[in-house]
Amino acid sequence: MGMTGRIVGATVVAGVVGYGVYRYRNSNSGPSYQKMTDPEILKKLEAGYNKLANAKDCHSLLKKHLTKDVLDKLKTRKTELGATLLDVIQSGVENLDSGVGVYAPDADSYTIFADLFDPIIEEYHVGFKKTDKHPKSDFGDVKTLGNVDPDGKYVISTRVRCGRSVQGYPFNPCMTEANYKEMENKVSTTLQGLTGELKGTYYPLTGMSKATQQQLIDDHFLFKEGDRFLQAANACRYWPTGRGIYHNDAKTFLIWLGEEDHMRIISMQKGGNLGDVYGRLVKAVKEIEKRVPFSSHPRLGWLTFCPTNLGTTIRASVHIQLPKLAADKKKLEEVASKYNLQVRGTRGEHTEAEGGIYDISNKRRMGLTEYEAVKEMHDGIKEMIKIEESLK
Repeated sequence: MGMTGRIVGATVVAGVVGYGVYRYRNSNSGPSYQKMTDPEILKKLEAGYNKLANAKDCHSLLKKHLTKDVLDKLKTRKTELGATLLDVIQSGVENLDSGVGVYAPDADSYTIFADLFDPIIEEYHVGFKKTDKHPKSDFGDVKTLGNVDPDGKYVISTRVRCGRSVQGYPFNPCMTEANYKEMENKVSTTLQGLTGELKGTYYPLTGMSKATQQQLIDDHFLFKEGDRFLQAANACRYWPTGRGIYHNDAKTFLIWLGEEDHMRIISMQKGGNLGDVYGRLVKAVKEIEKRVPFSSHPRLGWLTFCPTNLGTTIRASVHIQLPKLAADKKKLEEVASKYNLQVRGTRGEHTEAEGGIYDISNKRRMGLTEYEAVKEMHDGIKEMIKIEESLK
């Protein structure tokens, strides 16, 4: 029988509990990690570090924050589920044009590889320092959020989404085929028990008929296998096993199961009634959580696969036409900045506004509650409409 060591503060506590597997702790709390000694992985980590260091056109947060000291400190760590630093960085090493470049293979990675994740999180979620703590989840009083455009002149549609991971399961790179099947069964059974306006149908991607597939494409509901960034992060294994789509009968509530995250929960409808859209999302999240517990972190809030989507994980957005305000791009960006909003084209980041329609959403996801994140978008859009109406 081998000895194991657990470092608690500066003290090593040893015990005979396995076959030569050493477990360590950074502090008195948090997950322990194992020693990683695979020479092939160590070789790939050194090669990856050198590739990033020599890539003059690479400006990712991974390149910036993976210093030699951080590499040397983390390269021999492994989570209980077997995730290594290579799993964290491989997408960013393969795709040098990444903006961020890291993913978390499991929930414990955020703690065990914190020396890399924390500075990336602080830079992306502007100012959320490693000493900061995300507030307790609070959806607030949904009744205080009404229609941002009661006359229906400007807002084309409203959408609020959040991500959730199912407690007890790793994230995509560490999921086995059995994990995918088991999680799909657990979540789809829960979804099929939803009632009222949330009642709907679950469509597994495995064995999906051409007719169903076409209908979901026409509704803009169907998601595809991951892009090259997710592929490189090993996020698309056993595709399409365990993946599926649920939507309610009215097509105003949608869940993607097993895409980038375990669950993407989405509420949407035509027009500007943010109160209805947000209320539906809150109701769904609370109903699902009664039966399926979600992964969270005492400091980072709700956990998902990508560090850009932590904390509240909420993105509340509208598609909106503001022809007069949009003619003064500087003014538009100024108002957006005041309310911490992001302005982009309707096809996503770095795209132009088609037909003068913009996608405007909350920018902040960490360091504030769900209600506060949505309220920022609510107040900012109301202000933009007010300015639009005051312009001659």
